Amino acid sequence: MISPDTITFFCLLILFLPLVAFVINIFFGKRLPRQGDWVSVGAILTTLLLSLILLFSMFANGNSSFSHEVIMPWIDLGAFQIDLGFWVDNITLVMLVVVALISSMTHLFSIEYMKGDVRYNRYYAYLGLFTFSMNGIVLANNLISLYIFWELVGVSSFLLIGHWFEKHSAADASKKAFLTNRVGDIGFFIGIMLIFTAVNSFNFQDVFQGVNQGLITGSLLTLAGIGLFMGAVGKSSQFPLHIWLPDAMEGPTPVSALMHAATMVAAGVYLTVRLFPLFSPEALTVIAYVGGFTALFAATIAITQNDIKKVLAYSTVSQLGYMILAVGVGNYIAAFFHLLTHAMFKACLFYGSGSVIHAMHHSLHEIHDHETDPQDMRNMGGFSSKMPTTYWTMTIATLAISGVPLFSGFLSKDAILAGTLSFVEHHPQHLLLAIFGFGAAAITAFYMFRLIFMTFHGKPKMPKIFEGIHESPRLMTFPLIILAGLSIFIFYTLPYLNPFSDHGWFTNLIKAQDSAVPGNPTAAEIYEGVHHAHYPAMALSLIVASLGIGLSYLFYFKQKFSAEKSASRIGFLYKLSLNKYYFDENYDRFIYQPFLKLSRAVAYLDWDIYDKYFINGFGRITRLFSKLTGKMDYDGLDQVLVDGVGRSMQGFGKQLKLIQTGRLQNYMLFALIGVIMILIFQTI
Repeated sequence: MISPDTITFFCLLILFLPLVAFVINIFFGKRLPRQGDWVSVGAILTTLLLSLILLFSMFANGNSSFSHEVIMPWIDLGAFQIDLGFWVDNITLVMLVVVALISSMTHLFSIEYMKGDVRYNRYYAYLGLFTFSMNGIVLANNLISLYIFWELVGVSSFLLIGHWFEKHSAADASKKAFLTNRVGDIGFFIGIMLIFTAVNSFNFQDVFQGVNQGLITGSLLTLAGIGLFMGAVGKSSQFPLHIWLPDAMEGPTPVSALMHAATMVAAGVYLTVRLFPLFSPEALTVIAYVGGFTALFAATIAITQNDIKKVLAYSTVSQLGYMILAVGVGNYIAAFFHLLTHAMFKACLFYGSGSVIHAMHHSLHEIHDHETDPQDMRNMGGFSSKMPTTYWTMTIATLAISGVPLFSGFLSKDAILAGTLSFVEHHPQHLLLAIFGFGAAAITAFYMFRLIFMTFHGKPKMPKIFEGIHESPRLMTFPLIILAGLSIFIFYTLPYLNPFSDHGWFTNLIKAQDSAVPGNPTAAEIYEGVHHAHYPAMALSLIVASLGIGLSYLFYFKQKFSAEKSASRIGFLYKLSLNKYYFDENYDRFIYQPFLKLSRAVAYLDWDIYDKYFINGFGRITRLFSKLTGKMDYDGLDQVLVDGVGRSMQGFGKQLKLIQTGRLQNYMLFALIGVIMILIFQTI
């Protein structure tokens, strides 16, 4: 086992190396060879190596309760203290590897994808800042440190989404992401303050102990928990703050993969996993319903989208809903497990879509076509023969996300659905949660294979474009191969080889912690329920996955049914899904525009009335009064009194000067007169 000092040193390097790369690239990148991309790539590969060393040490140690905490004093005002530091346990180590791996693949993929970009060095600088912020969230041991890095992730995501800010759509998307997340972050901050005022500490362990001791209970604890969850609603794009994530596709595709797979959007799930012990039963119920509804809701939107990145974006929203649902039903380890597996296959899917878009761009450029949308799946078809590596890696990732046996997604989705089914068995009134989970599973399988069939199978929709399609360079296909390999079950079940069981290194080393809230089910009770529901959930998940894949096969591969005719038959529902249930339009109509009108009214009151008549009027009155007092001061006091006294003294001086002749006899005469007058006065 690595010594505590070495762990501390490694964690500091993992945290700050991406920041160093950011500073170097932002200030000196333009003047460095290859605009400094090697600096960022070297830094992130080093963090990956260090994270893997720590992970393998966890394997070697085999201790599920491993924990290492470092606390560094920051603000000390007597009774008020804030410390910084980091907390390393098995969850932290796994998450560090996930972030480092996905970030490394993004850095490598971007070398070819972003070649020739006018802000190439800035792009890599922002990647470093983003990775630094994510590592800070993962390593944080207290709520205030977590919040600081939480906001840094928001800033860096704003910069990455808006990288091509000359495009109005990209600039708008970055602002939308930033502002939408601020809504959730307000709730997050309120939750932090409620916890702090009750417990008088930001430290995770102190907070858990305080909740267990009853320092914060009842509705206040529920409110604080929901406040903390609001941060996850924003970052993890949960209903109703989901609207920013699909628009974030305006950023470069590698950025989409980085944010959607294991970093920004996963931060919300990581937050709920890390803080699970302090959520009350009422808060967990809210979390479960928000997650379950989001999973099904987003899936029904993805089913009709034609933009390949939009399909994957709504798929991400849906899968995040799955993870949140698992947290809400108490099976938060399954949520973390799905976060791990989802990071691999979803990053593979996004890189694969980037590979397809890259090929489309080149083909369209060759025929001088600047009108055709390179991301519209209706312009593709038959690409499997032209892009075999991209096709097979994306197919493997699609099998994983669909929950097909022998792939990672089957293990983690089965664990989530088993937890949901167990929860419903003990609480039948919440049957809707199971419907959310299994319904979303069926739809996920349908729309993901729809993507594969429309992109890679059938006849080419546009033969001229098809002729110019070719496989992407090795630097782009290498991450695809790595991530597709990591989407196979064996990497998660070792040292066991059973593809139908989630038992493996993950379940052996990542153990659930008992809730700190008195009365909540223990980790053992939750595990026992999940264990009993494992096989029924597996059977149901296989049925719904087969149903989704089968329908997609009939519609888009065999074309036994016409998707267009089916869409016309359910015209209203189809339009609702295609237009994302008009959420953006309704937000604009009922929230944005009324607030704009209110702001204009307030601005009118402020500028045209308050400032014009009160502030400016007060200024004019003051100026007039100053003129009057100035006139009284200058013309009256100064000219009449002060200057009058001066003039009188001047006249007196002139008269006195007449006496001062300078003749000695005159002075002797005045002296004689004075003596005579003194004698007269004395005589009298």
